[in-house]
Amino acid sequence: MCDPIRVLVTGAAGQIAYSLLYSIAKGDVFGKDQPIILVLLDIPAMLPVLDGVVMELQDCALPLLREVIPTDKVEVGFKDLDAAILVGSMPRKEGMERKDLLKANVAIFKTQGAALDKYAKKTVKVLVVGNPANTNCLIASKSAPSIPKENFSCLTRLDHNRARSQVAMRVGVSSDSVKNVIIWGNHSSTQYPDVHHATVNLRGKEVSALDAVNDNAWLKGDFITTVQQRGAAVIKARKLSSAMSAAKAICDHMKDIWFGTPEGEFVSMGVYSSGNSYGVSDDLMYSFPVTIKNKTWKIVNNLTINDFSRGKMDATAAELVDERDTAISFLRA
Repeated sequence: MCDPIRVLVTGAAGQIAYSLLYSIAKGDVFGKDQPIILVLLDIPAMLPVLDGVVMELQDCALPLLREVIPTDKVEVGFKDLDAAILVGSMPRKEGMERKDLLKANVAIFKTQGAALDKYAKKTVKVLVVGNPANTNCLIASKSAPSIPKENFSCLTRLDHNRARSQVAMRVGVSSDSVKNVIIWGNHSSTQYPDVHHATVNLRGKEVSALDAVNDNAWLKGDFITTVQQRGAAVIKARKLSSAMSAAKAICDHMKDIWFGTPEGEFVSMGVYSSGNSYGVSDDLMYSFPVTIKNKTWKIVNNLTINDFSRGKMDATAAELVDERDTAISFLRA
């Protein structure tokens, strides 16, 4: 057995964390022989709930789980971290303007970025889940100047999984038969789910997703809007936001960072945009196709982009530039 790693989950009394913590503690993310110290951070009002979560984790009797530390203090929560999963954020409330949402989250992620900078290991891998995830991730990275920008990423894996699943259901295959879908841009309704480079394993033969689906109108219409609006559809049906599927996507994302992507496959994640071949502005957290090796991601550059895709990719980039500029004005205030 190796030494335990310290893994932080923020918003740890919330419903995404409730679906997530068991998988992490059981070894599904960081490996079946990797002991874990789980650090659970939430606001003071949620500490009684957190105590219940701690009891449940203890009652699971998981061999890899060495310690659970519930806290509302950043100096405890961010100390010596190997991985940080930042789930907690200010949710949008009814009647709330987007700029007010951004302002509230800038304050949260400025504080958390500064805490990472001060207390965490410089090798810490940071995944931002709390929305608006891309811009929150950028603010956190800017507030942690001593930690490489490459150590920060935000979650678009849920959208990636949604896109993969939609294609699989349409073609009548299992989701693992669909590879290399791409989510471009923002984790918002402007995101662009793209299947132009995806493949489907049909009866043992790799074919392009375009040929497998064979329905351009669906791919350019309902497919895109279904993926873009899936979160809202879940809220409408469940009266709560995605939790089980979000937790699964977090596990997929962190597992790929830890162990790498399979040969010939890429996944989608929001990463620092500088140095891309797609004309996306520098200094954004934009979702690209990436491959991962030795805990380091690399953008898959120079894929062919048609005019339809170009328009969608530029629109979501424009939204991110606007979000970034608004957020930075609050950061400087």
